Amino acid sequence: MSTISEKILAKASNQETVSAGDFIKTKVDVALNHDVTSVLAFEAMYQMGAEKVWDPDKVVMILDHVAPPSSINSARVHNVIRDFVKAQDMKNFFDVNSGVCHQVLPEHGFVKPGMLVIGADSHTCTHGAFGAFATGVGSTDMGAVLARGKTWLRVPETIKVNVNGSLGEYVHPKDVILRIAKEIGVSGATYMTLEYHGKVVEEMSVAGRMTLCNMAIEMGGKAGICEADQKTIDWLDQRTSGPYDLVKADKDAVYKETLDLDLTGMEPQVACPHNVDNVKDVSELGKVKINQAFIGSCTNGRLEDLEQAHALLKGRQVHPDVRVLIVPASRAVYKKALQKGIIEDFIDSGAIVSNPSCAACFGGHIGLLGPGERGISTSNRNFRGRQGSPEAEVYLSSASVAAASALTGYITHPEEVA
Repeated sequence: MSTISEKILAKASNQETVSAGDFIKTKVDVALNHDVTSVLAFEAMYQMGAEKVWDPDKVVMILDHVAPPSSINSARVHNVIRDFVKAQDMKNFFDVNSGVCHQVLPEHGFVKPGMLVIGADSHTCTHGAFGAFATGVGSTDMGAVLARGKTWLRVPETIKVNVNGSLGEYVHPKDVILRIAKEIGVSGATYMTLEYHGKVVEEMSVAGRMTLCNMAIEMGGKAGICEADQKTIDWLDQRTSGPYDLVKADKDAVYKETLDLDLTGMEPQVACPHNVDNVKDVSELGKVKINQAFIGSCTNGRLEDLEQAHALLKGRQVHPDVRVLIVPASRAVYKKALQKGIIEDFIDSGAIVSNPSCAACFGGHIGLLGPGERGISTSNRNFRGRQGSPEAEVYLSSASVAAASALTGYITHPEEVA
């Protein structure tokens, strides 16, 4: 009668079974850290009396949020982290040339089905795409993880999300999760797992499932998770080795609620300012003028996202009033895009292509919006001030919609420019 989350958390806490609402102490399989939250976690670890991390091989450190550093303070933070990595004899360190932590972590084989992944970043839920229970914690909790290799959790309730139907040509996983956010709301899944099922999810690529799980937190979710299948195994076998714990929910698992969606005929979706659940069909918007298009982030900076944008931008020029910033999610993604000629075509179209990093997503670095400007972004949040001025507006979309909008200067259905 257990959900995927309950099964993984039972194993992590050395129990036969656990139920929603139980408080448990669990062992951590992977601890993910990045440049914005790490130093506070180090300080917390030291304050707990620990001088060394519990297992340097299970701690992964990635400099991605402000990479390379854009301020003296950022450069100082990076150097503190580099010194810590050397002192702790940590081999799993990825410097500013690597990419976004949530792309780099699975690419290098650190995530496997059945694992408990804890990260000092809210979008750690991305890794549920691989059949792992993955969630974000604050720096103090991460300090305890670094010191002891354990954490405490309340076993979350689970919402089962069944996504069925057939998606249109320009309807992508980002549109699916935006529609789910519209249905559930920004706090409708607070401290719950979103467990994704259905024909659409089964047919979705691993990259698409990462997009689904990435935005569980935007509904307040503790985790997002997909059942690992042959696609998962094939993806992982190119990057790591088994064995894998292919955890599946029991047929009689108990869910908080079930959401059934048939997305046949759904248009591309756009989240309008200033909440992720303020979602509309692209055709509802009219001609909303934009000043910037950002294609990248841990939500939509993967190769298939760049390919979606490339299909529309190749051989064309972006609108003269629009800045287009394209940021691959990792060095591996960047290299594949280079090999395919995608990067050159982006540059020829008038777009700016930056090094793999978080870039414009969280407004800390590269591509900020000024007062009164509007941006369309493939990232995961559109809160006021998230990507620059609090007087700016951010709209969220798939890479196809962002690329189409970059060509016309206003938020556009891709069919208009295809």
